[in-house]
Amino acid sequence: MTSLRTLGSSDLKVFPLALGGNVFGWTADQEQSFAVLDAYAAAGGNFVDTADSYSAWIEGNRGGESETIIGKWIKARGNRSDVVIATKVSQHPDFQGLGAANIKAAADASLKRLGTDHIDLYYTHFDKPEVPVEEIIGALDELVRAGKVRHIAASNISAERLTASLDFSEREGLARYVALQPHYNLVSRDTYEGELRGVAERAGLAAVPYFALASGFLTGKYRPGTTVDSARAQGAAKHLDTERGRKVLAALDEVARAHDAEVATVALAWLAAQPTVAAPIASARTVRQLPALLGVAELRLTEEEIGRLTRASA
Repeated sequence: MTSLRTLGSSDLKVFPLALGGNVFGWTADQEQSFAVLDAYAAAGGNFVDTADSYSAWIEGNRGGESETIIGKWIKARGNRSDVVIATKVSQHPDFQGLGAANIKAAADASLKRLGTDHIDLYYTHFDKPEVPVEEIIGALDELVRAGKVRHIAASNISAERLTASLDFSEREGLARYVALQPHYNLVSRDTYEGELRGVAERAGLAAVPYFALASGFLTGKYRPGTTVDSARAQGAAKHLDTERGRKVLAALDEVARAHDAEVATVALAWLAAQPTVAAPIASARTVRQLPALLGVAELRLTEEEIGRLTRASA
């Protein structure tokens, strides 16, 4: 049985891989999404990440499709108490921004789509510097006090704004961020390492990195001369044109062979071993893609292997 990790200073216990819900209602229909969620749960997974805007970017979608599918799955399986649900606010077409009234209205809309009375982890999806942190934290605190949200978190936020938010929460005795969702992986380290990670370390925040596999590049399926059928292929393949991308792939191949493991598993294991990281986020469009992701729960890299990957990605 894989041991669960405590998420920062919260009472949430989560599986060391968060299942990304961005594909639900986009590249995975309801039936495929249910199959992936079932397989993830059967393997001990309990941490599902989504956002109210998933997948508004698809023609004909309005946003909230992912939350709706997750809500239907929870209802069908009767497993709400077994699942830690994380969702986000600020990007839904009908609920843009982080004004107090919008945060509260968006939360109610998410709760309705999810078919639940509470959200376990509620992120500010993209920070809005024009909105005072006092207004944002105040609104989130109201949701916590009302029992609609258990814990709050931030994503896509500067070190300065994160610090100001934490300081305000401490000073006023209001709900405080327990987690941070940064863009972070082997080919994108400066998006988290440095000042932002320093704030997270000092504040005891758990990091739950997105783009953990660099839109699929770190699965190893993107190679010179290959064509990959994926909605994210263009973004992933660009890393082949960089020296860092090629060095990282070579190092991943070596370590994967040593463990008889998938390249994706090794990339996630490196991320999971980094300071503050509680659970990388990765999504699966099909059940066949899941084992390589779930493997992070069991794979332990040596210090030498972690160092080799770190040097390759410098």
